[in-house]
Amino acid sequence: MIRSSLVCVFALGLVGCGGNGDFSDLQSYMDEVRARPPGAIEPAPKFMPYESFTYSAAAMRSPFQPPVKIEMLSRQKGSKEIKPDETRVKQFLEGFNIEVFEMVGTLSNDNGMFALVNGAGGVHRVKVGDYLGRNYGRIIAIDESKVDVIEIVPDGEGGWLERPRSISLKERS
Repeated sequence: MIRSSLVCVFALGLVGCGGNGDFSDLQSYMDEVRARPPGAIEPAPKFMPYESFTYSAAAMRSPFQPPVKIEMLSRQKGSKEIKPDETRVKQFLEGFNIEVFEMVGTLSNDNGMFALVNGAGGVHRVKVGDYLGRNYGRIIAIDESKVDVIEIVPDGEGGWLERPRSISLKERS
């Protein structure tokens, strides 16, 4: 009984979805659209062949960078007398850039003053005469606030220059 009443309700629902079959409004709109004159279609654009271009200003300065003024007279010249000792056995701290080191303190005893530098995987004790950094940097002075180093760097023309550097004490925060 319940089953037959469900089938009747379903059948009535389907009959309600049907319609009267009147599509006159749709048919009149379609007739109006078909009666309009056809529109003009723009012609396809003409194909222009590719013209190759060779950029010849690649070696010139970028216009977005300020010009660099190089004065050759003010450039420091190296000396043939200054050169690193290539026969000396390198110390451990010479295998690292000097920028990785920072001074964290000092120690002193009867043997003299030592600096504590952090870098290269730990804290290292260095003294005057030790070497530090890849540019043959030799420690020339140690005080409570900095370590003074002289590096020997090439001048680009076959000579060598001595360049002073300092590693300052790192301030505690």
